[in-house]
Amino acid sequence: MFRSLSTAFLVVTVAATGLAPACQAASPSLSGDALAKARGQAVAKAVEFLRAKGQAADGSFTAPAGPAVTALVATAMLRSGRTPDDPTAAAALKYLDQFVQPDGGVFKPDTNHANYETCLALVCFIEANKDGRYNDRIAKAHKYIKSLQWDESEGHDPNNPAYGGAGYGKSKRPDLSNTSFFLDALKAAGDGPDDPAIKKALVFVSRCQNLESEANTTEFAAKNPDGGFYYTPAGGGNSQAGKTDEGGLRSYASMTYAGLKSMIYAGLTPNDPRVKAALEWLGKHYTLESNPGMADAGLYYYYTTFAKALDAMGQESFTDNQGGAHRWRDELANELIRRQREDGSWANENARWMEGDPNLVTGYALLALSYCQPTAKP
Repeated sequence: MFRSLSTAFLVVTVAATGLAPACQAASPSLSGDALAKARGQAVAKAVEFLRAKGQAADGSFTAPAGPAVTALVATAMLRSGRTPDDPTAAAALKYLDQFVQPDGGVFKPDTNHANYETCLALVCFIEANKDGRYNDRIAKAHKYIKSLQWDESEGHDPNNPAYGGAGYGKSKRPDLSNTSFFLDALKAAGDGPDDPAIKKALVFVSRCQNLESEANTTEFAAKNPDGGFYYTPAGGGNSQAGKTDEGGLRSYASMTYAGLKSMIYAGLTPNDPRVKAALEWLGKHYTLESNPGMADAGLYYYYTTFAKALDAMGQESFTDNQGGAHRWRDELANELIRRQREDGSWANENARWMEGDPNLVTGYALLALSYCQPTAKP
């Protein structure tokens, strides 16, 4: 996408700031029936890669990572038209069973990532639960992840910057990425904006935004008031994109889409100032060439979060700040098709956050493509 940006200009922009400005994109190289056919072929190639090369004999995908990658890949396959009885999906689901804990969590016993792993597994079990076979696992996992939320039950009052968030474990501060997965799982389990856990999560999400308001009086809000989102205000604050000269936390696109999606799940509308500010930031930095603010780091996580957020908005077209209208589903599908490897996989040359792993990244890409259907939504 954005091929009207010269290559030289894009390289200079990303090198200098990690941000790519919005620009009128060229027409997608494929559209309509031709794009639908190419998308179907890309999905089929990816699923075949996962079956033939990605999955181990025990049903796992990237077993050293615990159940997380297996759960994400299995969900991606299920959303790509495979059933729970498909041999590859069934083997992955059976592998996940061994991580189900008595308290309802689904994680590797020595993990520090209980929230992350259980949220991904819960979404996977819900996706596979067409005949009620996972009802018990779902109910217990649903209750378990709520027990991990940073709230009054753990001695955190609403004034604590960590309040309402979810993180990599009770001993570690929450962050927007984990809270986004937490909200994905709650929504998949049927919780709506009136659910207490979602209301609490919105408190945390609002504090991850570079926007000073009644919902965000943290020290960072006024230091970089651009409306975008960063990783966490807790534990002294952190952005994977670094700090501004004024000590503010830099916004970046994957977290801004995660924030936008989370606010929509929590019931905010496009008229809310927080949503307006997020959309304005995204309109300035709309691109599929990079993860604005992070260059190519976390690119495929970005694609997945981009797709979830814009699908949640319920709009087929996204307008950037220069007035360019983007049929984002078509643009994303074209970009992913262009980046797919000959063997059907995807992988990021920047291996940060495990994106050098073809299993994880192919899962991300399939999930993103599942939101690229022009009418049917997952």
